[in-house]
Amino acid sequence: MTTTLDQPELLTRERILAGAEACVRRFGLRRWSMADAASAASVSRGSVYRYFADREALVDAVLERTAERFVAESEAAVRRRRTLATQVGEAAVFITTHRRDDTFTLALANDDSLLATLLTARTEHLVERWVEFWIPLLDEASARGEIRRSPDPRRAAEWIVRMLLSLTLMPSVVVDLDDAEAVREFVHDHIVQGLAPNRTRRPA
Repeated sequence: MTTTLDQPELLTRERILAGAEACVRRFGLRRWSMADAASAASVSRGSVYRYFADREALVDAVLERTAERFVAESEAAVRRRRTLATQVGEAAVFITTHRRDDTFTLALANDDSLLATLLTARTEHLVERWVEFWIPLLDEASARGEIRRSPDPRRAAEWIVRMLLSLTLMPSVVVDLDDAEAVREFVHDHIVQGLAPNRTRRPA
């Protein structure tokens, strides 16, 4: 059964999440307690447990909140573009530009980032949210004739997401990831070719 929170409760929950993020930033992902989160949020420990059953639930909520923020912040730049190739290119520029940016990745005490943690420890939060983001864009591109129609757009969306997230995990030997135009060109030339219509079938 889903519980609907009223506005004061939502604000308290957000304070707790913000406090937990502050703890992650200060201590790393593992070296803080529910009491630390309560102190950072200026609420009682009991209040934290009212909204989050245990520390794992709170960590998951922090990571999910970060995934939501990441996707929301990238959306405006992506939607300014009018083709799938340029939309994916803009997403690639966003993710490479902000891969070391505290504002979006929440740098941790151990010089890791919460985005990196999302990618390595709790990948499903970011992948699921970003897959859902790309599905309507794929549908629109298909309607425009830019890509072939797919019986399962979620597969195509996940392929795009995996290619984009690899830009944060792997250094490049062919493209300067700090050069926005070079990233756009790289994506335009390669990353969406597999979705284009009228391609020869891959070998059996």
